[in-house]
Amino acid sequence: MNATGQVTDNAVMARVASGEVAKMAVLFERHHRALYRYFISMNRNRELSEDLVQDVFFRMLRYRASYDANQSFTAWMYQIARNANVDQAQKRKAEVVGIDEFDDRRAEPASAAPGPEEIAAKGQNIALLKRALERLPDDKREILVLSRFNDLKYEEIAAMLGCETGTVKVRVFRAMRALERVYFALQKEKSA
Repeated sequence: MNATGQVTDNAVMARVASGEVAKMAVLFERHHRALYRYFISMNRNRELSEDLVQDVFFRMLRYRASYDANQSFTAWMYQIARNANVDQAQKRKAEVVGIDEFDDRRAEPASAAPGPEEIAAKGQNIALLKRALERLPDDKREILVLSRFNDLKYEEIAAMLGCETGTVKVRVFRAMRALERVYFALQKEKSA
C-alpha cells in the first residue's frame, strides 16, 4: 500500500500476474487516461489512440507472466505502450493526421478570473505549443510526453528505453531546447 492507503500498481499487477485477471480493471481505471494522452500526443488520432489503449491492456494480460513486481509497473506499462505504438505505425506506414486534442492536465492555481484577452492569448499559446510539439521528431516528442505530460520519473523512462538515467536527462533537455526553437520560430511566423 502507498501513503494514501491505496494498493500500489505493482501489487495489483502482481495479483493479475498470479491469475486474478479481474484486477486489471483497477489498473485500467488508474491508467487509461494517461495512456490515451500518450497515444494522442504521439499519433494525433483519437480513434487509433483509443484502440491502442485497449491493445495495451490486452497485451498486459497476455504478457502478465513476464511482469517483474520488483520493477516499476509504470515503466513496464509504457514499454508495452511504446511497442504497441511502433507496431501500429508499421502497419499504417506513417499516416499523419492533425492533432485536435492535447490535454495539458496541469491546471494553473485558482486565482482571479482571467479576462477575455488572457483567455484568448492562452488559447493561442497552447495551440502554438501543440503545433511546435507536432513538428518535433518522434523520439523528442515521445520523451517530452512521457516526462512532462505523463509525469514519468527519469528512472522509469530509462528502464523503458534501456538506457541510463543521465541519458534520459540529456534527451529531455535537448527535446525541450528543440521544442523551444520550434515554438519561437512558429511565433515569429505568426507575427510576421
